[in-house]
Amino acid sequence: MADEINVFIISDSLGETGNNLAQAAMVQFPNAAFKVQRYPLIKTISILTGIMHRAKRQEAIVVHTFSDNKLSDFANQFCQKNGLYVIDAMSNLINILAKRTGQTPLHKAGINHNTDKEYFKRIEALEFAVTYDDGKDPSGFLKADIVLLGVSRTSKTPLSLYLANHGYKVANLPLVPKTHIPDEIYKVDPKKIFGLTNDPSILNNIRRERMIAYGLNPDTTYSNVENIQAELDFALDLYKKLGCPIINVANKSIEETATIITESLNDNA
Repeated sequence: MADEINVFIISDSLGETGNNLAQAAMVQFPNAAFKVQRYPLIKTISILTGIMHRAKRQEAIVVHTFSDNKLSDFANQFCQKNGLYVIDAMSNLINILAKRTGQTPLHKAGINHNTDKEYFKRIEALEFAVTYDDGKDPSGFLKADIVLLGVSRTSKTPLSLYLANHGYKVANLPLVPKTHIPDEIYKVDPKKIFGLTNDPSILNNIRRERMIAYGLNPDTTYSNVENIQAELDFALDLYKKLGCPIINVANKSIEETATIITESLNDNA
């Protein structure tokens, strides 16, 4: 594998836009090693100067999303002078919008977080996902926009948090054979429930690796293929009783599964 490549994400706000942009690009290079360093809420040239000199020492790629022209100009000029790659993810778009609208931009950092209702909706959804993760409170199933069901290691929690970050209130329930299914599940609109499944061999590998990571014997009933198949059969029977959509998450990314779910919701809206 190639030497580690440093990527600096710098912003006068939270830096989420720059980080999302960098992450979306980096996944296209699975054989490269990237080290991301984030520097949010940078408001002064003096602090930015120190960060830029650090970027120079580490030969970093600089991704910045400054709303303040002075900060973005300084970062761009420093990178040009010192031979650093730079992605100015905000200034060009702001300038284009200014020309097209004929208006003067505010150049205020983080203004979208202060006024955007969607931002507060995401925060509320994230709190909901944490509160109703792993079926901790069955009342959440009746309040949720989306209910995820699945056996262990079918990505219920990361998928819940990903969807929550897009404003959906998600509750999830782990399925174990011979355990009681909360009555609330049967009262939820089946179109809001999504049954997650996986291939037995893939689940076997995932569970074995999890046990190894904990320093435990990987060959347990938890990772036994026959037991896994029994769990999947139990889950499939429940999905059929509920009449809910079924998604096999094998070889699917969280983003792909989330897209399938949101498109299904939109189709049924």
